[in-house]
Amino acid sequence: MTTVRHRIERLERDSLSERAQFAAESKGRDVAEPEDDLRTAYQRDRDRIVHSKAFRRLAHKTQVFLAPEGDHFRVRLTHTLEVAQIARTIARALRLNEDLVEAVCLGHDLGHTPFGHLGEEVVAGFLPGFRHNLQSLRIVEVLEDLNLTWEVRDGIANHTWSMPMPSTLEAQIARYADRIAYLNHDIDDAIRAGILAEGDLPTQTTAVLGVSHTRRITTMVEDIVAASTDAPEVTMSSDVFEAMATTREFLFERVYLGQVAPATRSAVETIVRTLLEHYAAGAVPISPPAGDDARVRAVDYVAGMTDRFALRAFESIVGGPAPGLSLALG
Repeated sequence: MTTVRHRIERLERDSLSERAQFAAESKGRDVAEPEDDLRTAYQRDRDRIVHSKAFRRLAHKTQVFLAPEGDHFRVRLTHTLEVAQIARTIARALRLNEDLVEAVCLGHDLGHTPFGHLGEEVVAGFLPGFRHNLQSLRIVEVLEDLNLTWEVRDGIANHTWSMPMPSTLEAQIARYADRIAYLNHDIDDAIRAGILAEGDLPTQTTAVLGVSHTRRITTMVEDIVAASTDAPEVTMSSDVFEAMATTREFLFERVYLGQVAPATRSAVETIVRTLLEHYAAGAVPISPPAGDDARVRAVDYVAGMTDRFALRAFESIVGGPAPGLSLALG
């Protein structure tokens, strides 16, 4: 019997580039399971991620600003959605598999800790080797056991630039889209917070990428499409890539590192370290995977916390208020 899934898979074969990853040719799941009549393998992966607990928690995890008072600052969830939107645009233009791209993007940051990159630094100090991309993979493979396809898991694990290039062109798009999204929305948020003005951006940023949020995203997306058409991997032209790198270096100097108040860093370290040590010394209030040692169990639990849950847990443990976190960067 021909199902809806069969028709979608035929449409993929008829409409996508020969370089695309076809759902019907996935390397599959660790545990084999019957195919769905309505959805392809990558559509099912996307849906499983969206319905996961870790995905819901992204709504209350810091992106860059800690404890923002305004309603328009990004959190992990809005960042994730912006990444997916940018990536789907690129994938459609290159006639690659949008469902695979979207699944990778929606799952790429599931493993981020509370309190942004400051929180990740503390967790990595407690458990050397911890990285949010690998924790994202651990969530989908172990902690929530989503049984995703190999291609989605490969894209999640390798979305950061310190990792090997992902195996599929679709996951390579997700890697670029992540950087395009966070560079541009972090500029936008920093301007909203009064930390930056448009005129502060490097000359190379404005001259090559553009003078507005919309123009910069458009420039980078159009450049990827032009440079990657019929290319063996997803790429950018050298001038746009260099301008993107210059922008990133500027943000690290002026925003990511330059605006972290010592009191904020100390507060995050105190909160996260206290939680980790407390749960490593006793039972965590969840059922951990069998065989994990106490420090791994503590990291799984604390890394999965939202910012507000971490504050409440800390206050419960110490019997008093958590250190204040003003509008700050982490």
